[in-house]
Amino acid sequence: MVLQYFLPQSLEGVSLAQVRSHNSSLKNLAPGLVAIFVGGTSGISHYTAREFARNTTSSHIYLIGRNEKEAARITQELQTINSSSKVDFIKKDVSLLREVDAACKEIKEKEKKVNLLFMTIGTLTLKGRDETPEGLDKKFALHYYSRMRFIQNLAPELTAAANDADPKANLSRVVSVYDPFIGKKGVPNFADLSLKTGFSLGACATHASAMQNFALERFARMYPATSFIHEQPGGVETGLAKSPIWKPVYFLAKPFLVEKVESGERHLFEATAPRYAPKAKAGGVEDVVIGADGVKGSGFYHLSWNGAASGPSDKETAMRADGAEKKIWEHTEEVYKKICAESGKY
Repeated sequence: MVLQYFLPQSLEGVSLAQVRSHNSSLKNLAPGLVAIFVGGTSGISHYTAREFARNTTSSHIYLIGRNEKEAARITQELQTINSSSKVDFIKKDVSLLREVDAACKEIKEKEKKVNLLFMTIGTLTLKGRDETPEGLDKKFALHYYSRMRFIQNLAPELTAAANDADPKANLSRVVSVYDPFIGKKGVPNFADLSLKTGFSLGACATHASAMQNFALERFARMYPATSFIHEQPGGVETGLAKSPIWKPVYFLAKPFLVEKVESGERHLFEATAPRYAPKAKAGGVEDVVIGADGVKGSGFYHLSWNGAASGPSDKETAMRADGAEKKIWEHTEEVYKKICAESGKY
């Protein structure tokens, strides 16, 4: 996407000096950390992968995307930044859940542990519902179903990393870059969670955000040694900034954007800083932030572009009390079952 929104959240965040100080300390972590960047051939994932390579030792980076040419260029760039890093590209169209499963299978055959799962996949479109061969809207699939499928598939490897006996090697974190705040303000249509009949771009944004918020809360409870972050990145120049359609929008918005390098630095901070600790380890962290449920160190966090954490909204609290998480996950499991285990279409 060209823009990932302007900078709407005024919550007090983390200074760039703090970010850079922390990132420079990552060389002290164990060598060989494994990081997966879904959407890694452009934009925020690319910027973050670059900082991950720069600040870690002998890391193994996976880039997942469709653009083989860009992947080759980025691979060379990352290895130039840090010759000790290893970079693998997995070419998949992850708007399809079966392609997500195939990508995860390839990783699981090579890795016993995964330290970071970082996801930015999405598409900027003004079209209406655009159904994939699996029966899901493409935009909605990228923003919700595919991301949660990656987490579900790779949870064992994330848990194995979290349980590493070496405290310098037990980083275990999931970062999903989208926007938790839309889902704090809006309520999904629980009678049509997949938006088969009531699709609109606004409804898609509300559903993808709110459903992701509750799904990540569920994952944090199931896997308390891994932390889960849903982040709104502010305005950032990404791949479509060169598009004739979106170039004028980018030009007008440029004064409000987070610069590319700073975006990568800030996202690396969110992906590694102790203040966003998993629930199982939050007790020993002095500056641990408030969780999305309002509890400090709860293991799932809603962050603004500058690293500021936000507690629950009144609408979220009401939805939680009404069993939103259970309804959303039962629907999600039904989608996965029909597509991945049965007919291949929802």
